[in-house]
Amino acid sequence: MATTQHYLWAGGHFLLLACSLKYLVSWALFRGPSPVWYKTSFLGALVSYAIVCHKSLGTPKPNAGWFKRAMMDENVQYFVLAFFWWTSKPIALALLPYAVFSLFHALTFTRTTLMPQILPPGPPGASGAPTPHPLAKQLQSWVKTNYDTAMKAVAFIELIIMARVFLGALTFRNSLMTPLFYAHFLRQRYYQSQFTRIAVTSVKGRAEEYVRKPGSPPILAQIWDKFTMIVERWAGSTLAPQQPAQAGGQ
Repeated sequence: MATTQHYLWAGGHFLLLACSLKYLVSWALFRGPSPVWYKTSFLGALVSYAIVCHKSLGTPKPNAGWFKRAMMDENVQYFVLAFFWWTSKPIALALLPYAVFSLFHALTFTRTTLMPQILPPGPPGASGAPTPHPLAKQLQSWVKTNYDTAMKAVAFIELIIMARVFLGALTFRNSLMTPLFYAHFLRQRYYQSQFTRIAVTSVKGRAEEYVRKPGSPPILAQIWDKFTMIVERWAGSTLAPQQPAQAGGQ
Protein backbone atom coordinates (compact mmCIF):
# COMPACT_ATOMS: atom_id res chain seq x y z
CA MET A 1 0.00 0.00 0.00
CA ALA A 2 1.48 3.32 -1.10
CA THR A 3 1.82 5.92 1.62
CA THR A 4 1.11 9.63 1.44
CA GLN A 5 4.86 10.23 1.37
CA HIS A 6 5.20 7.90 -1.61
CA TYR A 7 2.48 9.79 -3.47
CA LEU A 8 4.22 13.08 -2.71
CA TRP A 9 7.49 11.63 -4.02
CA ALA A 10 5.78 10.53 -7.22
CA GLY A 11 3.92 13.83 -7.48
CA GLY A 12 7.24 15.66 -7.43
CA HIS A 13 8.50 13.55 -10.31
CA PHE A 14 5.31 14.00 -12.33
CA LEU A 15 5.45 17.76 -11.72
CA LEU A 16 9.09 17.91 -12.75
CA LEU A 17 8.44 15.85 -15.86
CA ALA A 18 5.44 17.89 -17.02
CA CYS A 19 6.94 21.33 -16.35
CA SER A 20 10.37 20.49 -17.77
CA LEU A 21 8.73 19.14 -20.93
CA LYS A 22 6.79 22.39 -21.30
CA TYR A 23 9.93 24.48 -20.74
CA LEU A 24 12.22 22.43 -22.99
CA VAL A 25 9.77 22.34 -25.89
CA SER A 26 9.35 26.12 -25.73
CA TRP A 27 13.13 26.55 -25.47
CA ALA A 28 13.78 24.23 -28.43
CA LEU A 29 11.24 26.14 -30.54
CA PHE A 30 12.74 29.53 -29.55
CA ARG A 31 9.48 30.65 -27.94
CA GLY A 32 11.06 32.28 -24.90
CA PRO A 33 9.92 29.84 -22.20
CA SER A 34 8.69 31.29 -18.94
CA PRO A 35 11.11 30.89 -16.02
CA VAL A 36 8.10 29.81 -13.96
CA TRP A 37 8.13 26.41 -15.68
CA TYR A 38 11.84 26.07 -14.97
CA LYS A 39 11.47 26.99 -11.30
CA THR A 40 8.45 24.71 -10.87
CA SER A 41 10.34 21.81 -12.45
CA PHE A 42 13.09 22.06 -9.88
CA LEU A 43 10.56 22.59 -7.11
CA GLY A 44 9.21 19.16 -8.02
CA ALA A 45 12.76 17.80 -7.89
CA LEU A 46 13.33 19.32 -4.45
CA VAL A 47 10.17 17.70 -3.09
CA SER A 48 11.04 14.24 -4.42
CA TYR A 49 14.70 14.32 -3.45
CA ALA A 50 13.97 15.72 0.02
CA ILE A 51 11.69 12.76 0.69
CA VAL A 52 14.27 10.26 -0.54
CA CYS A 53 17.09 11.89 1.40
CA HIS A 54 15.06 11.90 4.61
CA LYS A 55 14.10 8.28 4.08
CA SER A 56 17.68 7.13 3.58
CA LEU A 57 19.47 9.41 6.06
CA GLY A 58 16.85 10.35 8.61
CA THR A 59 16.56 13.73 10.28
CA PRO A 60 19.69 15.88 9.78
CA LYS A 61 22.08 15.69 12.72
CA PRO A 62 24.65 18.35 13.68
CA ASN A 63 27.67 16.07 13.58
CA ALA A 64 30.49 15.35 11.16
CA GLY A 65 29.55 11.70 10.70
CA TRP A 66 26.05 12.46 9.43
CA PHE A 67 27.30 15.26 7.20
CA LYS A 68 30.00 13.07 5.64
CA ARG A 69 27.49 10.29 5.01
CA ALA A 70 25.07 12.79 3.47
CA MET A 71 27.69 14.25 1.14
CA MET A 72 28.48 10.75 -0.15
CA ASP A 73 24.83 10.06 -0.93
CA GLU A 74 24.04 10.63 -4.60
CA ASN A 75 20.47 11.68 -3.83
CA VAL A 76 21.79 14.43 -1.55
CA GLN A 77 24.14 15.51 -4.33
CA TYR A 78 21.26 15.79 -6.80
CA PHE A 79 19.12 17.55 -4.18
CA VAL A 80 21.83 20.15 -3.56
CA LEU A 81 22.35 20.59 -7.30
CA ALA A 82 18.58 20.97 -7.84
CA PHE A 83 18.52 23.69 -5.19
CA PHE A 84 21.43 25.42 -6.92
CA TRP A 85 19.66 25.33 -10.30
CA TRP A 86 16.39 26.45 -8.67
CA THR A 87 18.07 29.57 -7.28
CA SER A 88 20.13 30.33 -10.40
CA LYS A 89 19.45 31.82 -13.80
CA PRO A 90 17.69 29.21 -15.98
CA ILE A 91 19.89 26.88 -18.03
CA ALA A 92 17.65 24.64 -20.12
CA LEU A 93 20.13 21.76 -20.38
CA ALA A 94 20.18 21.45 -16.59
CA LEU A 95 16.64 20.07 -16.72
CA LEU A 96 17.47 17.12 -18.97
CA PRO A 97 19.10 14.74 -16.44
CA TYR A 98 16.31 15.33 -13.93
CA ALA A 99 13.66 14.85 -16.61
CA VAL A 100 15.17 11.50 -17.59
CA PHE A 101 15.27 10.33 -13.97
CA SER A 102 11.69 11.48 -13.43
CA LEU A 103 10.51 9.68 -16.55
CA PHE A 104 11.73 6.33 -15.23
CA HIS A 105 10.45 6.96 -11.72
CA ALA A 106 7.04 8.08 -13.03
CA LEU A 107 6.76 5.01 -15.24
CA THR A 108 7.72 2.70 -12.39
CA PHE A 109 5.21 4.36 -10.04
CA THR A 110 2.54 4.07 -12.71
CA ARG A 111 3.26 0.36 -13.16
CA THR A 112 3.53 -0.60 -9.50
CA THR A 113 0.96 1.70 -7.90
CA LEU A 114 -1.50 3.19 -10.39
CA MET A 115 -2.03 0.37 -12.87
CA PRO A 116 -3.06 -2.24 -10.25
CA GLN A 117 -5.80 0.15 -9.14
CA ILE A 118 -7.30 0.71 -12.59
CA LEU A 119 -6.42 -2.36 -14.66
CA PRO A 120 -7.60 -5.93 -14.01
CA PRO A 121 -4.87 -8.43 -13.16
CA GLY A 122 -3.72 -10.98 -15.68
CA PRO A 123 -4.45 -14.71 -15.49
CA PRO A 124 -3.18 -16.68 -12.49
CA GLY A 125 0.44 -17.76 -12.71
CA ALA A 126 2.01 -21.08 -11.78
CA SER A 127 1.67 -20.26 -8.08
CA GLY A 128 -2.00 -19.45 -8.47
CA ALA A 129 -1.52 -15.76 -7.74
CA PRO A 130 -2.76 -13.27 -10.35
CA THR A 131 -0.12 -11.92 -12.70
CA PRO A 132 0.29 -8.22 -13.60
CA HIS A 133 -1.72 -6.80 -16.48
CA PRO A 134 0.03 -7.30 -19.87
CA LEU A 135 0.44 -3.53 -20.22
CA ALA A 136 2.27 -3.42 -16.89
CA LYS A 137 4.57 -6.21 -18.08
CA GLN A 138 5.34 -4.28 -21.28
CA LEU A 139 6.09 -1.15 -19.26
CA GLN A 140 8.39 -3.07 -16.93
CA SER A 141 10.21 -4.58 -19.90
CA TRP A 142 10.67 -1.17 -21.55
CA VAL A 143 12.07 0.37 -18.36
CA LYS A 144 14.45 -2.53 -17.80
CA THR A 145 15.63 -2.54 -21.43
CA ASN A 146 16.24 1.21 -21.71
CA TYR A 147 17.48 2.13 -18.23
CA ASP A 148 21.22 1.67 -18.81
CA THR A 149 21.07 3.43 -22.17
CA ALA A 150 19.27 6.37 -20.58
CA MET A 151 21.79 6.60 -17.73
CA LYS A 152 24.67 6.60 -20.23
CA ALA A 153 22.94 9.43 -22.09
CA VAL A 154 22.52 11.36 -18.82
CA ALA A 155 26.26 11.02 -18.12
CA PHE A 156 27.12 12.55 -21.50
CA ILE A 157 24.50 15.29 -21.03
CA GLU A 158 26.07 16.19 -17.69
CA LEU A 159 29.43 16.64 -19.42
CA ILE A 160 27.76 18.86 -22.02
CA ILE A 161 26.26 20.92 -19.19
CA MET A 162 29.80 21.37 -17.81
CA ALA A 163 30.93 22.74 -21.18
CA ARG A 164 27.85 24.98 -21.32
CA VAL A 165 28.37 26.55 -17.90
CA PHE A 166 32.13 26.95 -18.49
CA LEU A 167 31.50 28.83 -21.74
CA GLY A 168 28.65 30.66 -20.04
CA ALA A 169 31.03 31.96 -17.38
CA LEU A 170 33.45 33.19 -20.05
CA THR A 171 30.65 35.01 -21.88
CA PHE A 172 28.91 36.20 -18.68
CA ARG A 173 25.76 34.14 -19.39
CA ASN A 174 26.02 32.54 -15.95
CA SER A 175 27.99 33.26 -12.80
CA LEU A 176 31.62 32.31 -12.35
CA MET A 177 30.59 30.15 -9.41
CA THR A 178 28.41 27.92 -11.58
CA PRO A 179 31.20 25.96 -13.36
CA LEU A 180 33.11 25.65 -10.06
CA PHE A 181 30.07 24.27 -8.26
CA TYR A 182 29.14 21.98 -11.12
CA ALA A 183 32.72 20.72 -11.54
CA HIS A 184 32.67 19.58 -7.91
CA PHE A 185 29.39 17.78 -8.55
CA LEU A 186 30.88 16.00 -11.59
CA ARG A 187 33.96 15.06 -9.57
CA GLN A 188 31.72 13.24 -7.11
CA ARG A 189 29.77 11.61 -9.92
CA TYR A 190 33.01 10.36 -11.48
CA TYR A 191 33.94 8.48 -8.32
CA GLN A 192 30.45 7.13 -7.71
CA SER A 193 28.97 6.43 -11.16
CA GLN A 194 30.28 3.96 -13.70
CA PHE A 195 28.24 5.76 -16.36
CA THR A 196 30.08 9.03 -15.68
CA ARG A 197 33.44 7.27 -15.83
CA ILE A 198 32.50 5.71 -19.17
CA ALA A 199 31.43 9.11 -20.53
CA VAL A 200 34.60 10.85 -19.34
CA THR A 201 36.81 8.11 -20.80
CA SER A 202 34.98 8.30 -24.12
CA VAL A 203 35.20 12.09 -24.38
CA LYS A 204 38.85 12.07 -23.31
CA GLY A 205 39.66 9.41 -25.92
CA ARG A 206 38.02 11.40 -28.71
CA ALA A 207 39.82 14.57 -27.65
CA GLU A 208 43.17 12.75 -27.53
CA GLU A 209 42.56 11.36 -31.00
CA TYR A 210 41.75 14.82 -32.35
CA VAL A 211 44.65 16.79 -30.84
CA ARG A 212 47.24 14.15 -31.75
CA LYS A 213 46.10 13.29 -35.25
CA PRO A 214 48.53 14.08 -38.08
CA GLY A 215 48.16 17.67 -39.22
CA SER A 216 46.87 19.05 -35.91
CA PRO A 217 48.81 22.08 -34.62
CA PRO A 218 51.29 20.95 -31.93
CA ILE A 219 50.00 23.69 -29.64
CA LEU A 220 46.71 21.79 -29.29
CA ALA A 221 48.43 18.77 -27.78
CA GLN A 222 50.41 21.00 -25.43
CA ILE A 223 47.29 22.82 -24.23
CA TRP A 224 45.44 19.52 -23.87
CA ASP A 225 48.26 17.97 -21.82
CA LYS A 226 48.34 20.97 -19.48
CA PHE A 227 44.56 20.90 -19.14
CA THR A 228 44.36 17.17 -18.35
CA MET A 229 47.22 17.46 -15.86
CA ILE A 230 45.43 20.25 -13.97
CA VAL A 231 42.10 18.40 -14.01
CA GLU A 232 43.64 15.13 -12.85
CA ARG A 233 45.48 16.83 -9.99
CA TRP A 234 42.32 18.62 -8.90
CA ALA A 235 40.11 15.54 -9.25
CA GLY A 236 42.49 13.23 -7.40
CA SER A 237 40.77 11.93 -4.29
CA THR A 238 40.71 9.16 -1.74
CA LEU A 239 36.96 8.82 -2.17
CA ALA A 240 36.06 5.17 -2.66
CA PRO A 241 33.58 4.40 -5.44
CA GLN A 242 30.24 3.34 -3.99
CA GLN A 243 27.99 0.58 -5.20
CA PRO A 244 25.98 2.02 -8.13
CA ALA A 245 22.44 2.97 -7.14
CA GLN A 246 19.53 3.97 -9.30
CA ALA A 247 20.10 7.65 -9.94
CA GLY A 248 17.36 10.08 -9.07
CA GLY A 249 16.27 8.44 -5.82
CA GLN A 250 14.06 5.52 -4.86
